[in-house]
Amino acid sequence: MSQAAETTTGRTTLPIACSTAAERMRAHRRRHQAGLRCVMIELRETEVTELIKRGLMKADARNDLRAIRNALHRRLDESLGA
Repeated sequence: MSQAAETTTGRTTLPIACSTAAERMRAHRRRHQAGLRCVMIELRETEVTELIKRGLMKADARNDLRAIRNALHRRLDESLGA
């Protein structure tokens, strides 16, 4: 039903609730289409410290998982030339 049809009838459709498994599959498909892979790694504190020393992230972001991920992406881009 189009938006115009919704306003003329006065009815709106509610979004369909998806299971977490369906959401994971959608995310997997989006990554696959973009040529990405999802991996989980464990980092030592010394490795996070090294990312900070190399200027890839700020020291106060040591516990911020998004900042660590972004720092690792920058490091991989530097070393792999992506």
